[in-house]
Amino acid sequence: MTTTSDNMIEIYTDGACKGNPGPGGWGVLLKSGGTEKELFGGELGTTNNRMEMMAVIQALQALKRPCEVTLYLDSQYVLKGITEWLPGWKAKGWRTASKQPVKNVELWQQLDALVSKGGHKIDWRWVRGHNGDPGNERADMLANRGVDMALGRA
Repeated sequence: MTTTSDNMIEIYTDGACKGNPGPGGWGVLLKSGGTEKELFGGELGTTNNRMEMMAVIQALQALKRPCEVTLYLDSQYVLKGITEWLPGWKAKGWRTASKQPVKNVELWQQLDALVSKGGHKIDWRWVRGHNGDPGNERADMLANRGVDMALGRA
């Protein structure tokens, strides 16, 4: 597979929640070459983990063709879920090691489909949240705009 710089993209994702559960938002910063695109959204009565997942789902859905992706996120839940826990969950019929139903299963299934069928090569990279990483700080700001939107303040 040949890749051009057109197919290389950096993505920063973050989720936010005011109360857990409570109103929440997700934010995405996509960077390719000199181009940047910001996405955000939110919903009422959600959780931080759901918003972290929605940010990654929305980011991957925004890609129009297979890309070489470097995806930065500050959520250990999403990172470990997609890189470590998912095969076991699927093998156990979407049950955890303690035989409990996987939380947010519909989002995990959606994310799994996007990752496995999207044709993307994804390099998952964890960054510490609220630690000065410019891309993560922008994604956090966008997630908070998503909260405001959900609350009708945007």
